[in-house]
Amino acid sequence: MASTSGAPMRKVSLRNLAAHKVRLALTVLSVVLGTAFVAGSFVFTDTLQKTFDSIFENTAQGVDVRVSPEERNSSGVPLADLDTISALDGVRAVAPAVSGQIVLIDSDGAAVQTGGAPSIGESYLPPGQALGEPDEYVQGTPPAQAGQIAVNASAAERAQLAVGDTTKVLVPARGMIDVTVSGIYDTGNETGGFIGATFVDSQARELFTDGKHVEYIDVAGTGESQGDLRDEIAAALPDAKVQTGDEVREETKAQVTEALSFINYFLLAFGAIALLVGTFIIYNTFSMIVAQRLRELALLRAIGASRKQVGRSVVFEALVVGVIGSAIGIAAGVGLAYGLRALLNAFDVGLPEGPLQVGPRTILIALVVGVLVTTVSAYAPARRASRVPPVAAMREEFASTGDSLHVRTIAGAVLGVLGVVGLVIGSRGTGGGAAAVVGAGALGLILAVLFAAPALSRPIVGALGAVLAKPFGPVGRLARTNAVRNPRRTAATAFALTLGLMLVSVIGVFGASAKASVNQLVDSGVSADYVLTGPNQIGVPSGAARAVRNLDDVQSAAALHPVSVTVDDEREQGASLDGPLDGVLDYKLVEGGADLTGNHLVVSQTTAAQKGWTLGTTVPMTSADGKVVDAEVTGVFEDNQLVGDWLVSDEVYRQVMPAATIPDLAVLIDAKPGADLTQLRADLESATKQFVVVQVQDREQFKGTQGQQIDTLLAILYGLLALAVVIAILGIINTLALSVVERRREIGMLRAVGMQRSQMRRTIYLESMLIAVFGAAVGVLLGIAFGWGFVSTLKDQGLGQVTVPWGQVVAMLLGSGVVGVFAALWPASRAARTRPLEAIADL
Repeated sequence: MASTSGAPMRKVSLRNLAAHKVRLALTVLSVVLGTAFVAGSFVFTDTLQKTFDSIFENTAQGVDVRVSPEERNSSGVPLADLDTISALDGVRAVAPAVSGQIVLIDSDGAAVQTGGAPSIGESYLPPGQALGEPDEYVQGTPPAQAGQIAVNASAAERAQLAVGDTTKVLVPARGMIDVTVSGIYDTGNETGGFIGATFVDSQARELFTDGKHVEYIDVAGTGESQGDLRDEIAAALPDAKVQTGDEVREETKAQVTEALSFINYFLLAFGAIALLVGTFIIYNTFSMIVAQRLRELALLRAIGASRKQVGRSVVFEALVVGVIGSAIGIAAGVGLAYGLRALLNAFDVGLPEGPLQVGPRTILIALVVGVLVTTVSAYAPARRASRVPPVAAMREEFASTGDSLHVRTIAGAVLGVLGVVGLVIGSRGTGGGAAAVVGAGALGLILAVLFAAPALSRPIVGALGAVLAKPFGPVGRLARTNAVRNPRRTAATAFALTLGLMLVSVIGVFGASAKASVNQLVDSGVSADYVLTGPNQIGVPSGAARAVRNLDDVQSAAALHPVSVTVDDEREQGASLDGPLDGVLDYKLVEGGADLTGNHLVVSQTTAAQKGWTLGTTVPMTSADGKVVDAEVTGVFEDNQLVGDWLVSDEVYRQVMPAATIPDLAVLIDAKPGADLTQLRADLESATKQFVVVQVQDREQFKGTQGQQIDTLLAILYGLLALAVVIAILGIINTLALSVVERRREIGMLRAVGMQRSQMRRTIYLESMLIAVFGAAVGVLLGIAFGWGFVSTLKDQGLGQVTVPWGQVVAMLLGSGVVGVFAALWPASRAARTRPLEAIADL
């Protein structure tokens, strides 16, 4: 047979797969789960990309050239440039763009939620002035006078508004505006939660500009090329950013592609995790399959099959499994992408809609990855199978023997020491370099566990068995013996769960540390009795601070604003406060005073030392519009993460920041001594009710809101990591089911000597529980260590407190025991149904 072709061996492999349908299904399932996430990631992001592309294909339609400011945070393009552009020979028409963020109020007086999609107010340009195709009005007419708006159809439906209805629009920089719906138009694209409201041009300029600038100016030419017109306008406006319409569309698409690439990398990272976990399951599965088939493979060797033929037959089986699993995984990935989009839409995330995109690249990558992972995973067992001496393999006891664990245990110990050293050294620093050292240490520890896990499993599982299985008597001792008898199998099975819970634990430490650090910042930095907050996108509307300042029990209401300026050719980020620091922020002055009036500037001790600023130093601050404001250092305070690097007065802020950014980040309320805080809250809520989106929070509620935002992010991560845990659970099921097949004669003997079905089930339950708790314990310990290391490198970013979520740790360990029992339900039932005489008779 050694000299013949491989066709007979391929037939043997195919018949073997067909004869063991359960084993085939379990192996294919492990491939499906890994490839489905990779395929789903590509399908999801490709669908978003295609939908966004279709939307942005209509961007800047009819526009030959767009003139915009060089600096993104500037006030915009000066209105005077309109006349300059219009006077050029190659210009046929100009269309100034005026827009800004809004909040649309629905028929019940509540803010319409967009789920993260844009909510924009803009000026309406009639067909004679607009450069692109006008929107199609499905009801009513465009706005004709101040106080009228037209809204897109999906927004009207969400807000339950019809033509003729009166409502309000909140413009963060201007306050509440009473409006009447004059018309409803169709955008022509599926735009998710997008809200677009158009105003007459004069009112739009009043609401969204400072009266001297517009956001950008679109230009249509008389017939010359876009490039020539661009050059002509650029020569006339050397300080502006001038682009052709094609360049604008390409730039917009590139920005969207970059944003989506992050999502793609994010999802693919979890796909890689799923594949990694799946790889261990596949490897474990093929190792067990080969162990079970040693006598069969030895018989093939005895009748003439060569080593290469035996090895190739196992790899060929893996290839078939990989192709089948990858094909099903692609279909499952499409379903996963559909489900993910449906889930996000159910949470009103505001994603655009469109048909799912399954490209050739997605199919090719999923097939290559699935087949490659499966084949590589089967290579080592195949090689081991090919080296089995035929006579030795036919002996009954051969299957239970294995290679020595000494070499891999020593390698694991060395890697473990190096990993701990890297973790400790990296945790002492900050920044990307320190994080890279921690990452290298983490990788070393993961490899250490991978190599040393079989040696570790015997004492750890043995100890766990002595405690957890002892109450079950002989059944417990048998389960403990089964769990430690084959340490390689136990370690490989547990490692999948180790990886999943390790990642969950890392994220848990990050989340708990972030929330603890935020709480510490608020506790040490905020002394205000109440904080007015608003949505992240718009902050607190202008006017809210004024509305509460006149309340009887309010000592002060200071609005906090972000400030972005250029100092010494470097972009600097700071803040401003339009009220006194005393009573609202906890700070400790080192020098000078904290009077934030005039052109005053107070800085942190570290910033002052780095910049060489002292009391009386004049700091030239350049706005995005090029305006220079000289601020004088009047105070130096002790470093405070919440206060930041520096604070300027409200006067400086209003000079260096454009009018459109006037809305407040937050408003800090200091109550008068002896004020009734409960009554004050009611008064604050009443005074800000007109602004709809404003929330009145005390310090504890403010901390809770920040923690809730962290929890929302963590929920997404946990949801994605759940896939890795699910794969790990299925891996335990897979291993136990194959173990039951492997131990069929042993189980038959136990049943023959009197073991009852319930006792057999209990044995498998306990064995699975021990393996799961072992894997979870190792994973949780690694996760806590890695989380501590990575969080320590972020001390300079505000994560100054490392916190371990002990409640979550205990829950995961207890849950792993439950998972172990759950995973054993089917294998245990299968073992209990084993017929003693048939099992004993099997050869």
